[in-house]
Amino acid sequence: MSTNIETFKYDNRIVRAFAIATVLWGVVGMSVGLLAALQLFMPAMNLDLAFTTFGRIRPLHTNAVIFAFVGNGMFMGIYYSLQRLCKARMFSDKLSWLNFWGWNAIIVGAALTLPLGITTSKEYAELEWPIDIAIALIWVVFTINLLGTIIKRRERHMYVAIWFYIATAVTVAILHIFNSLEVPVSMTKSYSVYAGVQDALVQWWYAHNAVAFFLTTPYLGLMYYFLPKAANRPVFSYRLSIIHFWALIFLYIWAGPHHLLFTALPDWAQTLGMVFSVMLVAPSWGGMLNGLLTLRGAWDKVRQDPMLKFMVVAVTAYGMSTLEGPLLSIKSVNSLSHYTDWTIAHVHTGALGWNGFLTFSMLYWLFPKLYNTKLWSTKLANYHFWIGLLGIALYVVPMYWAGWTQGLMWKEFTEEGFMAYPNFLETVTQLIPMYQLRAVGGTIYLVGMFLMAFNLYKTAKSGQLEPDTEAKAPALDKGAHEDEPHPYKHRWLESKPITMTILAVIAISVGGLVEIVPMYLIKSNVPTISSVKPYTPLELLGRDIYIREGCVGCHSQMIRPFRSETERYGEYSKAGEFVYDHPFLWGSKRTGPDLHREGGKYPDGWHYLHMQDPETTSPGSIMPKYPWLYTQEMEVDTLAARIGALRKVGVPYPEGAEDTAQQELESQALQVVENLKKDMVENPATDKEIIALIAYLQRLGRDIKTGAESEVAQ
Repeated sequence: MSTNIETFKYDNRIVRAFAIATVLWGVVGMSVGLLAALQLFMPAMNLDLAFTTFGRIRPLHTNAVIFAFVGNGMFMGIYYSLQRLCKARMFSDKLSWLNFWGWNAIIVGAALTLPLGITTSKEYAELEWPIDIAIALIWVVFTINLLGTIIKRRERHMYVAIWFYIATAVTVAILHIFNSLEVPVSMTKSYSVYAGVQDALVQWWYAHNAVAFFLTTPYLGLMYYFLPKAANRPVFSYRLSIIHFWALIFLYIWAGPHHLLFTALPDWAQTLGMVFSVMLVAPSWGGMLNGLLTLRGAWDKVRQDPMLKFMVVAVTAYGMSTLEGPLLSIKSVNSLSHYTDWTIAHVHTGALGWNGFLTFSMLYWLFPKLYNTKLWSTKLANYHFWIGLLGIALYVVPMYWAGWTQGLMWKEFTEEGFMAYPNFLETVTQLIPMYQLRAVGGTIYLVGMFLMAFNLYKTAKSGQLEPDTEAKAPALDKGAHEDEPHPYKHRWLESKPITMTILAVIAISVGGLVEIVPMYLIKSNVPTISSVKPYTPLELLGRDIYIREGCVGCHSQMIRPFRSETERYGEYSKAGEFVYDHPFLWGSKRTGPDLHREGGKYPDGWHYLHMQDPETTSPGSIMPKYPWLYTQEMEVDTLAARIGALRKVGVPYPEGAEDTAQQELESQALQVVENLKKDMVENPATDKEIIALIAYLQRLGRDIKTGAESEVAQ
């Protein structure tokens, strides 16, 4: 190693920028989440406006919390810790600021487009193709800056936190690019290149691993840096950190199919997802124990330091979530939990406890460091801790109770063999008190956010930003070798960032390739059904309206092969029914009933009145009203482009279908209007969006006739 001592400066401005953005977006994202929570027991909170209805703001909430709050928090922690771990300033200040402004511009784009109904409907990937491209470009900027800093480091061995940063950078890029492959119709509309079962598998491969590699691996890296720093103790076990890292990134990528148990996905893929999910307990708990045991002998400090209190609960919540996730992946448990609020409770244990509390911990650590002062009020930070903990409890406990209630009520039969609760609405109204308690918990948690924002503001005001921190370190001699071999061979790999990156890519690629490739190469994995036809032009517009309004956020289109579901909804769903669905709309939560066999269940007039005011047809419903569907005209001018785009992704519309599409649409719209008149609806207009939506809803499940569902076209 060279003895030439170099002087350099760490960039604190970029860390401050991401820190401020983290706090601001946290308040915004959680406020929108609170509004959504209120809407689930106070439908009037939808305000009868398109922009504020639940179906449109739910994805705004999830994107704001995941990509704005946690995303900025992740960049904040990485930009602070990476410089110090590498003993080097970031590779490029220009790339750092391009990362900051580009990422936050993307978030503003999401905040504008999602309430407008510009969405792909794919969970955690709702943003349309122009923003998808921007995300990919900014992520490349971040990755270049990350790897460039690591390559020019002055510390030979990469600390464990850096391993997790590398895995995050490469995996998120792969996930985002492959899940976002789509054919544009316009600047605001596209269709996924995948259809039905294939789309579902790719989407949940992405969504589960977005949780893994955006909400988990970077935060594990941050835990490995900030927890030992705050406790002033070394990590408990170096060997355990090696096992934790490699086992986690290899196993995680296989687990996506556990979101699709008992669906039309082939059973072999479901089983693989379940098995690898259960195996994930070992590395996950290894990481949790490595974090908590780092604090051995430092519990007096934990009692005094609010930053460590937040960190301990965060790591504990990580352990709870990563035990419960595999539990929910077991088929017998999943048969009760899936589509219920149990999943919501599970997700928010991780989001509020793991990501939220770890972010708060970092902020309380960083602001005094950035501003060369003490935290303005330790007492206020301790109040925030207890308020936040109470908020989590009042949020997740009612949601667990609601989930168990839902699952059991859906499955209950009387002694005579009839469904105990045949009316789905009975299971909804039973949950109102739990939804009210959830909103109380969310409010309390948000109050804690405001306390933190005030405390951090006062901390900044009491000090002065140190824009650059001067540091000294010897230059890294690239040709030097260690004097003595290390007992762990892994030590050699820690000095080879490119080699480690390549090995990480291989580790995370295996599971995805094994699960996804056979779905494209083996035709029998996705059989077709001869009676299933592409959507008519009117139904296609109706389906796109359904997507725009976020109906998939409350309604599934996947009937599982359980007696409780076939009795309630009809014949279970088959893979071949979805071959023309771009994107798939199976959903992940049933606030309302499944709609896959909705066609023909009610007359057109019922749907007309139901969308206008749900309580006229379903007293006690918590569904919002959709008055704009009765005044907005259908976008018939985009029909040709929609059909052309779908043909490109494999839907067999005949050549020339674009030329006759409007005529076919008008003919079917006239038939719907005639049906409405028979149902005593006064003066329905043929060109309004409600007509297209009714046509789509009445199509659902109509392709499959009793006795014909097993007809498979080879």
